Amino acid sequence: MAEILPIKAWRYNPNYISQIEQLTAPLFDVVSLKQRQLLYENPLNSIHLSVPKGPDPAESAKELLNKWKQEQVICQDEIPGIYVYYQYFRLPGEHEERCRKGFIAQIKAYDWSEKIILRHENTIVHAVNDRIDLLKATEIQASPTHGLYEDSENQLDEYMDEAISNPLYELEDYQGVREVLGVIQNPEIIQKFLAVMQDKQVILADGHHRLEGAIAYRKMCQGQFPESKWKGFEYHMMYLTNTSGNHLKILPTHRLFSGLNLGQSEFLELLKEWFEVKKFHDQEELGAYAFHKPWSYGLVIGDESYLLQLKSEKFSAIDSHFPEVIKKLDLAVLHEVVFEKILGIPLEQQRHSEQINYERNFSRCIHEVQQGKASFAIITRELEMKQVLEVCRSGHVMPQKSTYFYPKALGGLLFASINQKEFEFDYGAFFK
Repeated sequence: MAEILPIKAWRYNPNYISQIEQLTAPLFDVVSLKQRQLLYENPLNSIHLSVPKGPDPAESAKELLNKWKQEQVICQDEIPGIYVYYQYFRLPGEHEERCRKGFIAQIKAYDWSEKIILRHENTIVHAVNDRIDLLKATEIQASPTHGLYEDSENQLDEYMDEAISNPLYELEDYQGVREVLGVIQNPEIIQKFLAVMQDKQVILADGHHRLEGAIAYRKMCQGQFPESKWKGFEYHMMYLTNTSGNHLKILPTHRLFSGLNLGQSEFLELLKEWFEVKKFHDQEELGAYAFHKPWSYGLVIGDESYLLQLKSEKFSAIDSHFPEVIKKLDLAVLHEVVFEKILGIPLEQQRHSEQINYERNFSRCIHEVQQGKASFAIITRELEMKQVLEVCRSGHVMPQKSTYFYPKALGGLLFASINQKEFEFDYGAFFK
């Protein structure tokens, strides 16, 4: 099923290895404004390629990329490799270190209808268009998306463990995660990776907008380079991790709403038609509350906070747009009841709405509400991995920004070019 290839990667010049912590960049939507500003202050940080700024961001990134190539800020490997990527981390309150094992490779940008890469959530239209423009201009990918595959036998672990014992990079990222990158360039071992993946479906954990942009770009380029067996525009850089015996953690993504045209008491009365609404003692403590029951949430509004629990009789009364597998999810109920039925924003419009924003950091939710930048915040609980797998296999999708797989893959550890001249290689050596 899933066709992968090793990457003939571009990487920062070895002269910059000692600075690699300052050159990598987290995904744009997981860091604060102040963290982003600090990244942009470094003229060599990879954020200038992954999320460029300026009146014409895509063109700015193209010019900078060409400059970096000419000045050998980044250099291309002569032969392709599978890049082994381990992330060592602890969750709050834990003492034992976890390790998420995986590898970075190129995978065909399969259309969703091919059911080889399975998505689980909706996208936001303008974010996809930005990714397409950037890919057209630069023909390079600065950060991998994250895909999951199932291999209960852990067939690739011994090769990955060996590669990671002699790392190219070892650094600590913005959240204290220890990031280690190694490489495999032995064709016989790479063959084993390609063979294991060839009968797998891949579940997209993170990067729906970037992959959707790559799919659109692949369709735009159809018919180009007919003489080439392997065409760069068909591929996409992905970090692949095994769902079996691996440390996969999904954190919640909260909802912020701005521009509420109802008074606080009026809004609460409307909520009470659907939810049991209980006042909570302390906003700051709400982030640590354990939401054991389905369809339960926290609400931060003004200087107050509340616990919301959908009334049991109301679930059957929801005239849902969603199929049953989606309808029972917390976030589907939230979007259906609060944003559509109470606030009057149809589900399709929610994907475009500037009133709904998404925030992973609980403290920032509190800050945005207290500062008046948001009218209220809905605090959500995390999804379980089995729920994500169930949705993916159903062929349906959850509301946008439903999952936050932790930790996120870093950008800037390597760059994957889909420019045909730079991509060209006899990849047949890696197939049996």
